Amino acid sequence: MSLSTSTAPSRDDCRTLDAADPLALFRERFVLEDGVIYLDGNSLGALPVATAERLGQVVGDEWGRGLIRSWNAAGWMDQPGRVGDKIAALIGAGPGEVVAADSTSVNIFKALTAALQLNPGRRVLLSERGSFPTDIYMMQGLETLLDGRVAARFVDPDEVLGALDDDVAVLLLTHVHYKSGRIWDMAGVTRAAHDAGALVIWDLSHSAGALPVDLNGAEADFAVGCGYKYLNGGPGAPAFIFVAGRHQAGAPPALSGWLGHGDPFAFDDRYWPAAGIERYRCGTPGVLAMAALEVGVDLMAEADMTALRAKSGRLGDLFLALVDDLCAGHGFSPACPREAAERGSQVSLHHEQGYAIMQALIADGVIGDFRAPDILRFGFAPLYVRYVDVYDAVAKLAAIMREGAWERPEFQVRQAVT
Repeated sequence: MSLSTSTAPSRDDCRTLDAADPLALFRERFVLEDGVIYLDGNSLGALPVATAERLGQVVGDEWGRGLIRSWNAAGWMDQPGRVGDKIAALIGAGPGEVVAADSTSVNIFKALTAALQLNPGRRVLLSERGSFPTDIYMMQGLETLLDGRVAARFVDPDEVLGALDDDVAVLLLTHVHYKSGRIWDMAGVTRAAHDAGALVIWDLSHSAGALPVDLNGAEADFAVGCGYKYLNGGPGAPAFIFVAGRHQAGAPPALSGWLGHGDPFAFDDRYWPAAGIERYRCGTPGVLAMAALEVGVDLMAEADMTALRAKSGRLGDLFLALVDDLCAGHGFSPACPREAAERGSQVSLHHEQGYAIMQALIADGVIGDFRAPDILRFGFAPLYVRYVDVYDAVAKLAAIMREGAWERPEFQVRQAVT
């Protein structure tokens, strides 16, 4: 069934789409509360059913009975590389090019400092204005730390390629923009940066597990991403860093942590980096968090990425068509590209009362989120979001607008997390 008709699909049309969905059976493998439509998997993925059992095994057997022996016997020490290789298969990287470790922010710092070492004589860290805050803040922090020896430069998105001059050491971009969902052309941008002599770091936090990514096909240099969105690793799940094999030997890590040492249990006073991607480990891995992440990554690895991407585009198209049809005249306008090929697995809408409207939706069982100053954001995790969920969500949005429910006082109070 096409979603490009002038009349938005009916609820029965959506049920027909769900019946034909090749990914439909994945939904039962997530914990999803009856009466709740979860459209925030782009911020925190839903809980896989298998995660609780796996964590129980780690806590009861590996930690409870195995105790410290489990660093060897249960493979705890190998977790970061093992999970990293599984993530690599989802993002177009090879074995030994990804390690699961630390946080996205820490991994951005690692990648920025490595790129600076690989590109001596250049001092500019370039990104777009309005990029995800942690990316920008890490660039600014490095500028302060190095006391002016490097400069963070931010330009409008349409000025990025033109700003690639011979002083730019590294370009850092979020592959899918967290607010608008706009997708950068990874291969084209990377090629332009390389032609200008710059290296590129891609933030895949809103890409990994949501759409096909081919880092090596694009000849990417570095990438980072989090494990708690589309990878369903749980709140605060470990992040990951990709370093192209050709770069791994050329840049000793600025964060020279114990577990990035070439022989940690030699307890040598002198740091020397491990070979390959292992040098980009820093702190001791959180074994419980890493176990939860591995469950989510294993589940994602079972899905056909082409089918997943096709569904995410259709879900977004459906949402936009329904908003046009059911919410006309209520002040909404797209904050995301209308073309599915240009949009990640989310839809964003502008509305001057966006925060209160989102709170009213959440109270009515539709969970999305709000991003200042005026954006309602809806994420579509294709493994568990159904077409009928999208229909029901927009129908509830339309009812809230007709009835003015968002004007209730309790929906005007800003919470700490929006």
